[in-house]
Amino acid sequence: MELENALAGEHAAGATISARHAGVQGMGGVGKTALAVVLAHRLAARCPDAQLFVNLRGAGADEQGYRGAIDIKPVTPAEAMQSVIHFFHPEERLPETPDALAPIYRSVLAEAGRVLLLLDNAAGAAQVRPLLPPPNCLLLVTSRAQFQLPGLATRNLDCLAPEKSRELLLRLAPRLQGGEIDAAELCGHLPLALEVFAGAVNDKRLTPVSELVERLRARLERLTPVDAAFQVSYELLDEEFRRQWTLLAVFPASFDLAAGAAVWNPSINYQPSTLNLGEARDAMQALVNASLVEWNESNARFRLHDLVRQFCDGKLTDAERDAARLRHARHFRDVADEADALYKKGGADVLHGLELFDRERAQIEAAFDWLQPRRDHDSATLLISLVNAVAYTGSLRFHPRQRIRWLETQHETSRITGHRGAEGDALGNLGLAYKNLGDARKAIEFYEQALLIDRDTGNRRGEGATLGNLGNAYADLGDARKAIEFYEQALVIDREIGDRRGEGAALGNLGSAHYILGDARKAIEFYEQNRDIAREVGDRRGEGNALGNLGNAYADLDDARKAIEFYEQQLVIAREIGDRLGEGNALWNYALAVDKQGDRAQSIARAEAALRIYDGIEDPNGAVVRAALAEWRGRQS
Repeated sequence: MELENALAGEHAAGATISARHAGVQGMGGVGKTALAVVLAHRLAARCPDAQLFVNLRGAGADEQGYRGAIDIKPVTPAEAMQSVIHFFHPEERLPETPDALAPIYRSVLAEAGRVLLLLDNAAGAAQVRPLLPPPNCLLLVTSRAQFQLPGLATRNLDCLAPEKSRELLLRLAPRLQGGEIDAAELCGHLPLALEVFAGAVNDKRLTPVSELVERLRARLERLTPVDAAFQVSYELLDEEFRRQWTLLAVFPASFDLAAGAAVWNPSINYQPSTLNLGEARDAMQALVNASLVEWNESNARFRLHDLVRQFCDGKLTDAERDAARLRHARHFRDVADEADALYKKGGADVLHGLELFDRERAQIEAAFDWLQPRRDHDSATLLISLVNAVAYTGSLRFHPRQRIRWLETQHETSRITGHRGAEGDALGNLGLAYKNLGDARKAIEFYEQALLIDRDTGNRRGEGATLGNLGNAYADLGDARKAIEFYEQALVIDREIGDRRGEGAALGNLGSAHYILGDARKAIEFYEQNRDIAREVGDRRGEGNALGNLGNAYADLDDARKAIEFYEQQLVIAREIGDRLGEGNALWNYALAVDKQGDRAQSIARAEAALRIYDGIEDPNGAVVRAALAEWRGRQS
């Protein structure tokens, strides 16, 4: 095809694919995504290193002028950049603003090789412009809006030509022979409407084609061609299939079979689903066969076209919608819990947990958004448990500001419902979020409130964690001796209750406090215990940090050779788990160690590698490295 040939050239940057007659409603159902996906498959050989698909959800309900109750929020440029970066570096802690994310985004894509990036369903140029990738990438964009971006080819799709739409109908439903001219005209020659109507014709083989065409003609008196095709299909479904199809409107993004079965659960008490996966698979297969649900075989996930979602939501009563949203929230609370449990297992499960969270993040956030304003007992209890379910994955994936918003809601809900344990958890986690923002004094206020509740409720595990967090906050304020007092109290509790992960963290913190006080040998004793426990529980990030700390302590003792051994081990782990900050730190400390050995050339090479990472993630250490490099190069000349 013409567009494929244009994009196959060495210097092609990409293309935007939109509707030719984009009005207020845009041209939905014209086949933009289908064309882009076909192009992506055909051009994959040109971009062998990665092919990424990001649904920008730009044609959300609000932008369609639709007034249904399912709120589909467009993906922000910052969220899209985070998603792409996390594909390559799953454990990366990222900033929140587009300006801070942009250099990391471009750096990661530049290092990734030849990448094809498909941005589907864009709202417009403003949403896409910050996401323009470096020249090594090929970009495909689909949108209902028409816009141009520098360097990108444009293709504005129209409805199919009458003869093409008739050919498509007959290919999809051969028994339409003789009625294809009227059917194609009534479907407005839109591929989506044609596919849905053909699905209805195939599904209802005992119904004469002429009757089906007349049904379509009658619906066009008050509906658009696409909605008319949906309405005919809806009327032809039996009552249970109607219920199942329309309930899928609660999904803001793609979903798997287990999620569909959970939302279809007929139990009014929201108990575990009585609908087994075999039954759910049969029902979903029927909806896929009727072209009412899209199926992606490569990732085993389903999705509803945004126009289908809007139609289905319009068929739900408020009671049906609320019941389905509650089942949706319960299911994805369990999914979030599973992701956190995998993360806590350590080892390879860390990445598996983060991958699960990333895959379902849109659903998890939609569940929170729906629960947030509600105050009934079921919703309040579910919100508390949902926020707890993202304790680990959320601390990595959410910017502290988003984390604070979730925790403040949890804290308020816990106080209203009298759930003291949840209130203590929320206060402790609010302290962590403020510490990550650099506000140690604010963090201490929350930790002290959490500690009172932990002790009041007898929560020894929470008490140990809060004591350790208080120690970290005082260490940030430069009071290492005060920090040690809290770390020692935390260590006693962790050992008493058998919390090995907590014990390892306390030991590492004690090592850091003694290092600050200038006692490197005492620090090494604690760091070695921290490393051993991290290995035992499979905490690869913790192990890498302990190795780096051991390297720093030996460097302080002027044992550069021993320090380098630890930095090399830290570097292996950081690269394995995608810890960019850990990798930068290991490279920079390595550079300092080899410089002490007199190898200026290698120290410069390591420092330059560290600087590229620090600049990419906008870490303040970049200024320190840049100054050192200027001095070292000056001495060389």
